Order: sequence, then C-alpha cells, then structure tokens
Amino acid sequence: MKRLFFLGSIALIILSASCKSGGNGELTGVQKRGKYFEPSPLGMALISGRSFNMGPGDQDVTYATSPTRTVDISSFWMDDTEITNNEYRQFVYWVRDSTVREMLARNGFADDFKPVLTRKGDSILPPILNWDRKIDKRDAAVITVIDSMYYAGSDRIFGRKDLDIRKLNFSYSWVDLQQAARLQNAYNYQTQSYEGTVTDINGRVIPITSRSSFVMTEYVHVYPDTLVWIRDFSYAYNEPLTNKYFSHPGFDDYPVVGVNWKQAKAFCMWRTNFKNSSLAGKGDPSVQDYRLPSEAEWELAARGGLNNSMYPWGGYYTRTQTGCFMANFKPMRGNYSDDGGKTTLKVATFDPNGYGLYDMAGNVAEWTISAYDESTYNFMHDLNPNFEQNALPDDPPAMKRKVIRGGSWKDIAYFIQVGTRTFEYQDTSKSYIGFRCVRTTFGDEFQ
Repeated sequence: MKRLFFLGSIALIILSASCKSGGNGELTGVQKRGKYFEPSPLGMALISGRSFNMGPGDQDVTYATSPTRTVDISSFWMDDTEITNNEYRQFVYWVRDSTVREMLARNGFADDFKPVLTRKGDSILPPILNWDRKIDKRDAAVITVIDSMYYAGSDRIFGRKDLDIRKLNFSYSWVDLQQAARLQNAYNYQTQSYEGTVTDINGRVIPITSRSSFVMTEYVHVYPDTLVWIRDFSYAYNEPLTNKYFSHPGFDDYPVVGVNWKQAKAFCMWRTNFKNSSLAGKGDPSVQDYRLPSEAEWELAARGGLNNSMYPWGGYYTRTQTGCFMANFKPMRGNYSDDGGKTTLKVATFDPNGYGLYDMAGNVAEWTISAYDESTYNFMHDLNPNFEQNALPDDPPAMKRKVIRGGSWKDIAYFIQVGTRTFEYQDTSKSYIGFRCVRTTFGDEFQ
C-alpha cells in the first residue's frame, strides 16, 4: 500500500512539474521553437499564391476537350531561367567525382575516402562521402581508379581520352507518401503492425514491415543524350550540335536538352541534397526541397500575373509594335532565324514576364511533374491541383506520358501559349525539352 502511494506521489510530482512549464496552466503552445526567416534563393523568383483560370485563352486549334478551370495555388519559388548546360554540368561532375571517391572506398585505398557513417539516435544514417579529403592524383592507386572512368580498348575512339558516361549513375531515395497515405497501409494500433502492401518502382508488391517499406530507391543515368540532335530530325545536318552543344563552353548559358523526365527529377533530388548538406554543415536545421513544378504551378508562373492572357507578355500577338518577335519559336512557315536564333538561344535573351521569369514561352519546352491525361481538368482538385503517377516499367505507354509546357524553338505560336498543354514520354529525351525547378515556400501566402 505504501508503494502504491509512493508511485502515485511521483506521478503527481511529474504532472505538477509539467503543468508549471505551461505558463500558469494557460495554453501557450511549445515555447522556444525559434523563428524561421527564408532568404530569397539564388536565381529564383517568388510566385505568390493565388487563384486563376487554368486553361486555354483562345480557341483550341487541336479541337481537343480543354475546358477552363478555376484553381488556387500556394506560393512557391521558381527558377527564373531554364536549367542551363553549365548548371546541369555541375550535377554531372558531382556524380563523376562521387563515383571516383566511392571506387576508392570500395578498393580500400585509404580510410579518408571511405564513406562516413553518421548516427542519429539508434539509427545509422546513409553513408556520406568525405569530401574534405584531397585526392592525390599523383598516387599510382588513385591514377588507376581515375583511369577506369575513361573509355578503354575498342570503346576508345581515335585514341581520345573520353569520359565513360556509362558510369555516371546517380542513386536517390524518397518516401512514397501517396502509398503511405492509403488507409489499407496505415499502422494498425490494435495489432501493432502494418497489414498492407507497397509496390516498388519495379512493380513488385511487397508486404509492409516498417516505415522504411515506403522508401523508394532509384538509379538514374545522368549524362544528357547528345544524339537527340540527330535522332529528332531526319535528313538534317545537326552533327555539330551533337558534338558541341553540351560540352563546349560557348553553349554554357544555353538550356540543357537531351534530358528525360527521370533525369530531371534526379537533378532536383541532387540539388535538394546538395543544398541541405550545405545548410547542415552551417548548423542550419532547415530543409529545402527542390522539385519539378506541377502543371498548374507552371501555368500560374507563365501567366506572370496576367489573367486570361494568351502569352506570358499578354496580348494576342508574338511581335512588339516595332515588329520584333518576343520569344524563340518557329515563326511564319519555318523562318527559324527571324526571332534571332535557329535552334535554342541563351537563357534570358528575351524580356521576362511579370514575375521576372524568362523563356516561359519558347526556347525549350519544359517538363512538369504532372502525368498527362486528356480529362485531367475534369477530375483534378481545385486546390493545388496535380495528377501525378510513377509509371512502372511494364505499364502501357499511355501511363508514361508527362505534361510538357511552354513550347520550344521548333514549335509554332500555338504551342508557346500559356494555356497549351502537350506531353512526352517519361523515358524519352528530346533536343527541344528542358526543365526548371521550383521550391515550396513557407509563411505568408501573399508575400
């Protein structure tokens, strides 16, 4: 009896102590949470959340069913230009350098090059490569590893020492929240277990054993397909662009092309990890997530604050009053050079729209995260609408269609209108499709 009273007394003391920390019994919320200030990210423009009429602003020349739908979008940041060759090259070089360090670690070259295992509580986080250690390129063992990154034998053409792009693969993981949110996959508190199943990226159905069952891991080849310049156009001489467009410094500020939807997603994930690793190194616990825009986000941004406009600059015409074209597209009957460029142009060649975004019409079309369906406007939600699906390898081609927006240097004026939607297959790369990233913002919706 005395023991029960003693335990009860302890419980009362604990409860009493926790009550005292609540501000004299008043509901005050958790204190000392700190305040978050979000600086403007480099090279991005703020798109303030608002409602707008999504859909075509003029007649639909394709005679497809494209209704107009009023939707409301939350605020977000967007790259003010398309991702350039040089920006994408930073990603490629990071993958190259990390591959070398991983090969040094696997070969037991030195402890300094082995992945650093980090611990958080009882869990061991994924290994992180030690980038602080300088690689001595004069060391014979290091030279052997680096040389293995280049083509050898019959793969080496004309004796040139070219990087073996087949080895440039990036692996990343994400939590599939869509599958985690399904009621049949929820944790059963009565049985204290999961009872559902999850489908991985290869289409395998796996019983859920823990929260990690929702973690998906994908391996993506990152080097752009430079042969698209030849493959996309029969009976045309585009070999110089195949040889130089991505590699020559003269094209550094041109939009990257030859990147498929999965590669664009991988770039966003790498950019997220790259940024967050930098923040963590400075003791900043915030997390910034970069991604592809949804179709609705892209259209809101392209409109530049103008309602019911056909083009990002407003109005019904593609020329200024002095007769100059306002975007890089295919004017007239194929006069490609009339707008200043035969193919792509440097990003930000033309004036920005009302949000400070360049090339939202023409230059290169842009991937979105959204899957393409002709009837999307009929079933999507009106708040932050998005239709997204991760097509499995054996799914029919129709399920692998992704929305592209903005039109390109090879498209007629109709396709550069802000309300025009079309698609390309997620595993296909083209010489006229690029992308840009967005990042969800925090705080006031109407900054």
